Amino acid sequence: MILHELLLLLLHVIFSHHSSVNCDGQCAFVLFLFFLPPGTIHPFLLPTSPKLKRRKGEKKLGGSERERENKKAFLFAQSQSSSLLRSNHYLILFPQCHMSTSPSCSSSPIPQSLTLASTSSSSSSSGMRDAGEGSDSPPSEMSEDGSGGSGDGDGGGGGGDRWMPDLRGGNGGGGGGGGGGGRWAPPDQVLENVLESVLEFLTAARDRNAASLVCRSWYRAEAQTRRELFIGNCYAVSPRRAVERFGGVRAVVLKGKPRFADFSLVPYGWGAYVSPWVAALGPAYPHLERICLKRMTVSNDDLALIAKSFPLFKELSLVCCDGFSTLGLAAIAERCRHLRVLDLIEDYIDEEEDELVDWISKFPESNTSLESLVFDCVSVPFNFEALEALVARSPAMRRLRMNHHVTVEQLRRLMARAPQLTHLGTGAFRSEPGPGGALSVTELATSFAASRSLICLSGFRDVNPEYLPAIHPVCANLTSLNFSFANLTAEELTPIIRNCVRLRTFWVLDTVGDEGLRAVAETCSDLRELRVFPFDATEDSEGSVSDVGLQAISEGCRKLESILYFCQRMTNAAVIAMSKNCSDLVTFRLCIMGRHRPDRITGEPMDDGFGAIVMNCKKLTRLSVSGLLTDKAFAYIGKYGKLIKTLSVAFAGNSDMSLQSVFEGCTRLQKLEVRDSPFSDKGLLSGLSYFYNMRFLWMNSCRLTMRGCRDVAQQMPDLVVEVMKDHLDDEGEMETVDKLYLYRSLAGARNDAPSFVNIL
Repeated sequence: MILHELLLLLLHVIFSHHSSVNCDGQCAFVLFLFFLPPGTIHPFLLPTSPKLKRRKGEKKLGGSERERENKKAFLFAQSQSSSLLRSNHYLILFPQCHMSTSPSCSSSPIPQSLTLASTSSSSSSSGMRDAGEGSDSPPSEMSEDGSGGSGDGDGGGGGGDRWMPDLRGGNGGGGGGGGGGGRWAPPDQVLENVLESVLEFLTAARDRNAASLVCRSWYRAEAQTRRELFIGNCYAVSPRRAVERFGGVRAVVLKGKPRFADFSLVPYGWGAYVSPWVAALGPAYPHLERICLKRMTVSNDDLALIAKSFPLFKELSLVCCDGFSTLGLAAIAERCRHLRVLDLIEDYIDEEEDELVDWISKFPESNTSLESLVFDCVSVPFNFEALEALVARSPAMRRLRMNHHVTVEQLRRLMARAPQLTHLGTGAFRSEPGPGGALSVTELATSFAASRSLICLSGFRDVNPEYLPAIHPVCANLTSLNFSFANLTAEELTPIIRNCVRLRTFWVLDTVGDEGLRAVAETCSDLRELRVFPFDATEDSEGSVSDVGLQAISEGCRKLESILYFCQRMTNAAVIAMSKNCSDLVTFRLCIMGRHRPDRITGEPMDDGFGAIVMNCKKLTRLSVSGLLTDKAFAYIGKYGKLIKTLSVAFAGNSDMSLQSVFEGCTRLQKLEVRDSPFSDKGLLSGLSYFYNMRFLWMNSCRLTMRGCRDVAQQMPDLVVEVMKDHLDDEGEMETVDKLYLYRSLAGARNDAPSFVNIL
């Protein structure tokens, strides 16, 4: 409601202070105000109607006459409100100011070039439509500078400069009679400034994308006020194009390799180098505060350039990245004096002896502003004394996750230094006895009892189960618990989980078995996210969880919204039960690791189970399917999965009709990942009409040929079609393509493709 009232106030200012402006008629602009609640009504929130327009030859209204007409219009709006109030989309009637220069808003459609650019660098900067992900990552609140414009920055001149009033009494010269010269902004500029002020509070990426498509003025204003830039595919738009459009960015989120790189399906050296982006961001955004990179190749030189280019830099998050070592981390720690967040999550760190640096000791020796330090993926040893001193002089630190070199004795010392921690990664959670002997469980439990702020526990990378009772004092407050590195049995897990009554997020290995999951179901009724990872990810492994554990979770955790479940055995009945009991599911990822596994009891395909998921879970946006599936399952997905944005398929399907059903039915599909499935060129070509609306398509180990891939490239020139071949001896058109990566790019084909990548 605060934003709603602010908007109404600003628009009231527009109407109140333009009585002297030569206004002739009204220009209606569509404002996609998703933050305005349905039911809003105001004299200038009106449905368009011929009754509100001045007919040709009709005299202009004076002040009192205009008030009467506004009142009539308001009454008309009330009479039509039954249809207006059902929607969040309104028409706002602005006075059209006729100036000698071009108007700030044009009712003509945005040129094709502007439309493409808007799509390229907004929330779905990949060039394909994306309203979520990230969903991935909501925009951060960034401090604002006063400029945000392009040009020479002196307040006058170039067309990209924002007009600023001359408070000295004129725009040069002596006079200023009449109206005071340049004392007041031109009316069209006032509207643009007010619009920018409103858009500063619009943070949702989807809303900003919609606003940028209204007209040219909105396009410019949205670009100048955007503070976070999300690029879903680093090859979908050039760095130069992104920085030229958005001038006031404070945070950048950039993604590189396809997601299947997490499963080693993307060859090493494929690309996704961050170097050109860092080189472009430095000169364009001197006030940049935050960078988040995911699946990018980052060198030590890149990290050094980041530390050098942004004097106010505060947050660096590297997720599933590679290419750097402790040398680059030392540059960040030493030069980024305002650093608040350094999160290294599932990265691959180079471990060459000649590049190992004591990077922890490079942080400032004075009190730091660190709030989060995550380095549990850095497998090399580090200076513990330097870490202990750093934690002691970081009073704002709330999140600390350490690698497996931290013992329980060291953990206790760190907890004593930082009792304010809310998120703790414990390290190894084992003892290395010193001269005084091993730490007792009671002593460690005392340290946990003193850490009353803890709500999230992770780590346990080399856990000694004897120390697990030490965390009992904090279990009642935990909302997140990560045991995904702890090889625990049900007997070891159950005493812990019985105390975690507030748990909302739980990650665990399948070694806990169905019995351990039953304990979770009986205790954690408020659970929202569950991930069960395999201890042995090979196809012929036995696995300790099955449909029994899944059904128990569905019966006990009915508020579940997201589940990732690796198993070897499953039944349709268990999946159907989950669809009925957990209808709020947004993410359902069931990974049956064996190839083409049917219902373990009936021997039937898993069609009915996955069909029930898409039919009963109306909020589902992400789905992963596996097991023995026929075209029937994909027909269900196409018919009922209207909100699905991400679909992953493994070892499933029996003809190209499966792909055709998905392309035709899943109208919001953005990301499609397929592996080891019997889909051929025919299935690929059935998606020609839909590829432009997707972020990417990845297919590997299917039945694609070079001819089919070339057909796609020829018929859709705005797509980048990359093929990767495992066998280089056959160069014919019928050569089987092992991997296909298809995406839309405003920058065209990339110039850093390795030799094993052929761009068609």
